[in-house]
Amino acid sequence: MNLLMIWAPLLPVSSPLEHPALGNQLGSIQKGEKITLRLCSTAEETGELLSKVLNGNKLASEALARVLHQDVSLADPTLDSVEINISQDILGIWVDPIDSTYQYIKGSANVKPNHGIFPCGLQCVTILIGVYDIQTGLPLIGVINQPFVSQDLNTLRWKGQCYWGLSYMGTNIHSLQLPIPKRNGTETSSRLTQNTNSESEVPRCFSAVISTSEKENIKTALSRVCGSSIFPAAGAGYKSLCVVQGLVDIYIFSEDTTFKWDTCAAHAILRSMGGGMVDLKACLERNPDTGLDLPQLLYHAENKDVTGVDRWCNKGGLIAYRSRKQLEMFLSLLIQNLAPADVNT
Repeated sequence: MNLLMIWAPLLPVSSPLEHPALGNQLGSIQKGEKITLRLCSTAEETGELLSKVLNGNKLASEALARVLHQDVSLADPTLDSVEINISQDILGIWVDPIDSTYQYIKGSANVKPNHGIFPCGLQCVTILIGVYDIQTGLPLIGVINQPFVSQDLNTLRWKGQCYWGLSYMGTNIHSLQLPIPKRNGTETSSRLTQNTNSESEVPRCFSAVISTSEKENIKTALSRVCGSSIFPAAGAGYKSLCVVQGLVDIYIFSEDTTFKWDTCAAHAILRSMGGGMVDLKACLERNPDTGLDLPQLLYHAENKDVTGVDRWCNKGGLIAYRSRKQLEMFLSLLIQNLAPADVNT
């Protein structure tokens, strides 16, 4: 909705667009006009409203309106077995309607995965909904929709997958068919680093997914910790999902260019599995001897002394993880392989 509201006022109504098919469809929207999308009482009314921001494309407007008005039945055996009441008064919501927008626009469908991880392409596109406690800032509920998981080569239709997790007042449930790690030390490792030695509680090495724009000093340190099990991928939501799925142990990013809406959903799911998402810089500066807990990302407070969207960026970078024990060992090895100046940056 926000993307459409920003884009619509910029349409050059005084002259036709370069694409003749679209240029002839303008006329119902004026330059500078803002349109608030809403679900109307009928599909016809919603379609008329949508046509204003779809350049008068009646066919697309009517098709989208029909989807919006159809009845949807959501049933999940895991959720049906749990009764939990959360007051709406304490809830805040972060929504990212299209994470990895560039990959969505590019539309690459033939990208090959590396150990199940897609470096780019439509598979990296996610829709993220994260619910957090407005008093503590902790994420409570997360939903990640991955709409482009696999494509039917005959019909060219895509099949998607939805993941969810809830962590609230001692209740931790999620949609994945994985054992829920216990907080007393019995935890799972990733599919890549699964150790067949039943006496070991942590993997012998680590696997990580990173951004293609990650700093060279972090990449160098990671290569010493993870060896060849380092996988670049697009989209903060997708990289977090790789950790949720157990494809890797860690998602690490040292820059401040992810935002609360990028991480809240996955963070909630990871919490429900016994993991979480922490501030990388604060972890590197933390003294383990103090006994202070790991600095989880929080979602209710703005960053100070900045303006615009930077108020909501994850300023210290992040690490997403599925196992507290794995995170502690990973941090120890990472710090050993970073120069002192890098740790204090």
